[in-house]
This record gives sequence, C-alpha cells and structure tokens, in this order.
Amino acid sequence: MTDITLLLVDDHPVVRDGLRAMFTAAPGFTVLGECSSGAAATGLALRLDPDVVLMDLRMPEGNGVDAIAELTRRGSRARVLVLTTYDTDTDTIPAIEAGATGYLLKDAPREELFAAVRATAAGRTVVSPAIASRLLSAVRGPAAPIGETLSAREREVLALVARGTSNREIATELFISEATVKTHLSHVYGKLGVKDRAAAVAVGYDRGILGRP
Repeated sequence: MTDITLLLVDDHPVVRDGLRAMFTAAPGFTVLGECSSGAAATGLALRLDPDVVLMDLRMPEGNGVDAIAELTRRGSRARVLVLTTYDTDTDTIPAIEAGATGYLLKDAPREELFAAVRATAAGRTVVSPAIASRLLSAVRGPAAPIGETLSAREREVLALVARGTSNREIATELFISEATVKTHLSHVYGKLGVKDRAAAVAVGYDRGILGRP
C-alpha cells in the first residue's frame, strides 16, 4: 500500500520537528517537506504535490486561511487538514469555507491525528469533537422541515461528496449529467439546511446519514 505523503506547515520549529518525528516513525506516512508560513506553503504544495497538507492557521508571512484559499483556487490535488490551537468561530469557519477538508486541534492524541490524516487523504471531512457542534451550528442555515428526508439518489450523491468526489466524477459514476448532480446537491443543501459541500457532509455525519466519519 502506498504511503500517504505529507507537507507540514507551522511557524514553530519544535512543532514541525515533533510532527516530522511522529509521522516518520509511523508506518504508512512519508513527509515530503515542511515550511513556516502560508506564503511558502502554496508554492511548496504545488511543487511537492502531497496527499495532505497539515496547516497551521496563524503564522507570520501569510496565514493558513489565505494559503488554503490559494491552493483551492489553483486546483491543488492536496487536501488540507488544519492543525491548530485555535477553536474560535473566526478561525474555523473561514478555514472550512476556504477549502480545508478537516480541522483538528493540536492537543489531539497521536492516534486521532493519524486517523484524521488517513480520513483527510481519503476525502472525508474531519472535525475535532471539541468544535464539531459549534461548527455545525455556525454553518447550518434554518432547520430543515420535519419529515424531509434525502432520497436514495441524494444519499448516493452525498456519500460521493463525502469521499471528495467532484461533480464531474459523480456524474460519470452515476451515469447522469453534471447538471443533474448540481440539482441533487441543491436539494440536499435545502433538506439539510446548509449552503456548501463541507457543511452538507458535516451534517450528514451528525445525523447518521453517512454513518460514522
């Protein structure tokens, strides 16, 4: 089985050293590189093409949110798992909206971090239990009407979204048009009371529609 490749982004050398040592000692991971700012992270991620970027948020010379947004804009294949000490709404929401696949706090146990990286590499949304309820409350729109449930096809589409599948790939897999995929997603958003893919997946896990993350 191929190792999951990583890029470490944190402005504290001791944190980077600890993460590198941790992942180097664990089977199934390869650290491709590291840097200390969001500005450097964008170019390095595009050049090294890691599976997962472990991204701190508050750094000098370019913060993590701006780096995530730039990677998203430039179509980077790498998925971003935020790893930070900050759990306020002003940090979590912009990071998720910018395109982060997951959000984990630095006090997470080692095995939880490994599991989160594996899930992120697989395209699944990962949110620290400490901020999950707050994030869900913030990203949800008005509560969906009682009795509105997802159709079988809408569940299929949501499950593929949770795996990180693009609209085009979903259309190919389900033998439908991209326009139909967008229609299904619009219905999913409306029924779950959310506005975007990350929020739909988070609510899907919260309500048990997608099982356990």
